[in-house]
Amino acid sequence: MSRLFLRTLRDDPADAEVDSHRLLVRAGCIRRVAAGMYSWLPVGHRVLRKAEQIVREEMDAAGAQELLLPIAQPLELWQRSGRDTTYGPLMFRLEDRKQTGFCLAPTAEEVITATVAAELTSYRDLPVNLYQIQWKYRDELRPRFGLLRGREFLMKDAYSFDADLEGLRVTYKAMYDAYHRVFERCGLTFRTVEAQAGEIGGDVNHEFMAVAAVGEDDFVWCSSCDYAANVEAARRDHAWHHTEVPVVDEASSLGDAERAEVPPVEKVHTPDLPGIDSVAEALGAEPSELLKCIAFEADGDLGLALVPGDREVNEYALAAALPGRAVRLLDDDGFAGRPGIPKGYIGPGFAGATIVVADPSVRRPGGWITGADEIDHHVRNAVLGRDFEVQVWADLVVIVTGDACPRCGSALSVDRGIEVGHVFQIGTKYSEVLDARYTDDAGESHLMVMGCYGIGVTRLVAAVVEEHHDDAGIAWPAALSPYDVHLIVLPGRGDAAVDVTSAADSIYDEMRAAGLEVLYDDREASPGVKFADADLLGMPVQVVLGAKGLQRGVVERKVRASGERDEIALTGGHLSPGPDGLRATLLSGAA
Repeated sequence: MSRLFLRTLRDDPADAEVDSHRLLVRAGCIRRVAAGMYSWLPVGHRVLRKAEQIVREEMDAAGAQELLLPIAQPLELWQRSGRDTTYGPLMFRLEDRKQTGFCLAPTAEEVITATVAAELTSYRDLPVNLYQIQWKYRDELRPRFGLLRGREFLMKDAYSFDADLEGLRVTYKAMYDAYHRVFERCGLTFRTVEAQAGEIGGDVNHEFMAVAAVGEDDFVWCSSCDYAANVEAARRDHAWHHTEVPVVDEASSLGDAERAEVPPVEKVHTPDLPGIDSVAEALGAEPSELLKCIAFEADGDLGLALVPGDREVNEYALAAALPGRAVRLLDDDGFAGRPGIPKGYIGPGFAGATIVVADPSVRRPGGWITGADEIDHHVRNAVLGRDFEVQVWADLVVIVTGDACPRCGSALSVDRGIEVGHVFQIGTKYSEVLDARYTDDAGESHLMVMGCYGIGVTRLVAAVVEEHHDDAGIAWPAALSPYDVHLIVLPGRGDAAVDVTSAADSIYDEMRAAGLEVLYDDREASPGVKFADADLLGMPVQVVLGAKGLQRGVVERKVRASGERDEIALTGGHLSPGPDGLRATLLSGAA
């Protein structure tokens, strides 16, 4: 350590919001260069290399082949797929001296598809699965949480090419299983969840979520069965569906007689009360008795999404309910462009809306409190089928803890997590636009069927720290630790100091000869500083040699994660190995 390029910090960095950020900086693993961009210093780089190696080993074992694609990619490829527009300002763009457009790759579907299309032409060439571990770039509006939301990040991205969907499913399962092995080896607690495909595309995909309170994504899971889903893709106890139905025949659970029992609509003055909670309190009602009417645009047309007042609209579910249409919820700018909408007071029968989509829970008996389509006014007793109609029914609400599992009916739980991996069955989305075809044994041409598989390697490191740390610092799992053992020498003062240092030097050489990676604290620093740094840096095992221990013929061993301590005997100045060897003796108890 007297020669190591390492400076630990006693205080947290001012911009750190999460534990992984503050501890990786304090431990000298990373340093900020610009917003969302970090240098990896020697100790941190060792961790990153070990994470890469675990990923590489499992990709190779799953039959994938490693290559390396350029970071700077021709913008023309992205224009052919249309994703230059989809990514928009997230994409770093540049021009060469000839004013040819390029981008810094946020991912690599276009380049790999063009590469394979130029190299492979026959069914005999398939399947093939190619991967790289390469830096990616996304110009996040607000980089935050250190490595968890950066503008530069290391990613393993793999792309498979099969002759048909059946072949893709086989490859997908192999990669899915490989991902489980990667995250298990890294010591992560994680869940595999159904998810939205986002910009990548494809009908089938799964996210791998590291369970963490600081995660940016909510996911839903059931303790009674294996159901789990990103909250964007989660559903309740009735299967996902959307069906256009005539309101008078099927939409309402109320019959004519029941509708007649509900009093007529009553307008209520609610000045300066555009919010659900404030209206409910003013009218002595529960939020669930209010009908929330959320304005959205679908291909420029105004629509309304209806959910009970105590629930939120899932924008992804709304878009799925209107396939083939570009759907977005109205934000402040959207309302500004439509000044005729009484924001905060919209009712389900607003005349300007051309389509109304509602969650099935809107069918409940009784009347609703809802907007009156007039500023500062609401209405009571609005009845489905009498006072307003619905054209499309779909599961629209964001799932909350306690909702029923769609597979077994048990109560669902909602937790937060960090997305560390995502796998997709893409199909022919990129093959079609980039002409990736093969010829079968009859001479007929077909599109290659693709899969895509990503792991955020830098994000994986951060997720591990989020799970494996305590108040003193990081507690690395053995598989990712920069070093196996942290050797601390406490020579003290006086004549014995030379003997202690000499013995520690010998022990250092002995451990290295046994194949251990050792961080040796030979600095002229106080015991307090050395112990604090050892706990902060978080190697799985600490071995301490001082004057008293040398006199007694022992070294003290501490397992960092558990805090357990024991002693290992010295025989003739050498560590005494157990029956399984020195490595097993020293690392015993370190996961």
